[in-house]
Amino acid sequence: MGIILSVNLAVPEPNSAKSVGVTGINKRPVPGPVPVRAPGPKTTGLGSGLVGDQIFDVKNHGGDDQAVYAYAREDYDWWEVELGRSLPGGVFGENLTTVGLDVNGAYIGERWRIGADLVLETTFGRIPCATFQLKMAEPHWVKRFTREGRPGAYLRVVEPGEVRAGDEVRVTDRPVRGVTIAEGFRAWMLEPELLPRLIEADGVAENLKEEIRQWLAARTRSKR
Repeated sequence: MGIILSVNLAVPEPNSAKSVGVTGINKRPVPGPVPVRAPGPKTTGLGSGLVGDQIFDVKNHGGDDQAVYAYAREDYDWWEVELGRSLPGGVFGENLTTVGLDVNGAYIGERWRIGADLVLETTFGRIPCATFQLKMAEPHWVKRFTREGRPGAYLRVVEPGEVRAGDEVRVTDRPVRGVTIAEGFRAWMLEPELLPRLIEADGVAENLKEEIRQWLAARTRSKR
């Protein structure tokens, strides 16, 4: 069982990495409780699943399958040693900073009950982008973050509710034939030969499986 260490909402700041010109990646802890609900489609919905959070690049972020982003304090601690700098919760842009929960070892499609009512379901790992690179100001950050395989997890909202720091997180359901967040991320980003495992796995969304099938089919055609 894990704990929500902090709930983090966006503090908008300028973003020269993308044409949108502003970003909500900079998130800071709030006392809560914060209502959480399904935000709807990526480009036309509410953006984030957390009321009060803000997403500006709605083409690439937010929506039902990226309603909530969670990152483990344990992985932050690892990065602090690697980078030699302090990393407060929210600096990676996550809504939920956790402790005592193996976020990257979670199966895609497993469900978390948080507090009394909120139920979330893991969907995939976080794909690093140019905004993240700019925010971190570390050389080759996107490649380094990808290589280390500690992406954190996106989640969809299954049952709406509220979340606050100190809430318990209980894993209530896990796919039988599962693929972890870390494994799925590695297959997508570094080892495409592993992608068929995602198609065969329980818990992976059908739209993602279809996208993988099409990509693999195109890859096969290009090799002929």
